[in-house]
Amino acid sequence: MQAENLTLWSFFFLEGFSRYPTLEMVLFAVSLLMYLITLLGNSTLILIAVLDARLQTPMYFFLGNLSFMDICYTSASIPALLVNLLSPQKTITFLGCAVQMYLSLALGSAECVLLAAMAFDRCVAIRNPLRYPVLMGRRTCVPLAAGSWAAGCLTALLETSLALRTPLCGRLIDHFTCEILAVLKLACARSLPVDTTMLAVSVLLLPVPMLFICISYAFILSTILSIRSAAGRSKAFSTCGAHLAVVVLYYGAALSMYLKPSSSGSQQTDKIISLLYGVLTPMLNPIIYSLRNKEVKEAVRKLLDKISGHQTHDSL
Repeated sequence: MQAENLTLWSFFFLEGFSRYPTLEMVLFAVSLLMYLITLLGNSTLILIAVLDARLQTPMYFFLGNLSFMDICYTSASIPALLVNLLSPQKTITFLGCAVQMYLSLALGSAECVLLAAMAFDRCVAIRNPLRYPVLMGRRTCVPLAAGSWAAGCLTALLETSLALRTPLCGRLIDHFTCEILAVLKLACARSLPVDTTMLAVSVLLLPVPMLFICISYAFILSTILSIRSAAGRSKAFSTCGAHLAVVVLYYGAALSMYLKPSSSGSQQTDKIISLLYGVLTPMLNPIIYSLRNKEVKEAVRKLLDKISGHQTHDSL
């Protein structure tokens, strides 16, 4: 019996989309393309935020953290998804499963808190523009960003340790990664401590930050509507609209996954939502933030000019 338990915990099978072999090839190509775009877009945002002096502001400090989180988050799951889609033996070791689960939870949770911090930053910038540089200095921005990372890492450690200590009656995970809800479906029996912890963490990291974001944007909207200048209103709406679009995309997918009844929906639907949550949103973040942002466009243009200038110099 001990040998059987040891074998059970030594590795898992990831079912992924193995029921649809044709779909796997399509998903591989699409996921690979989206992953490369994610790496390129978010790396570019981080690079210009570091190199361009005009972008070394609290807004771009938080945006750089968001981009780095997205790179790490997708790198924790997408390479494993790509291997899963191509490999005939869709297995993962217990240690690999634990690391993948922890990283996905930590980075996803940290992003929830960071988006709330970014909403606070926008609220201060629009309601108190004259005091903004003082109120949102390094002494405020660094603790907010560090708190986001710490909240994600600590809650993920709690959830992962509880999930992987739960007795499992099977090793076939009906998912393409070690997603915690898919793993817990293998539990031999429901555990009240695990269920309570999952619910408490989900509420703390989803509805609570989202409520804070909604309150922040209620203040922002009231301030924007009082601005007499049409150009000022347009600029404020443009900046805040980008952040709000990211919030809707991210929280919409997360809420539909983690705060729904466990009996509702099919596992296939959960996999599709996971793809939207884990691949599409990180890819769209830099596009949304740069699409109507003249500062980002100008910084990217300068970066490309520098690169082309160096290449011309090297060729001569």
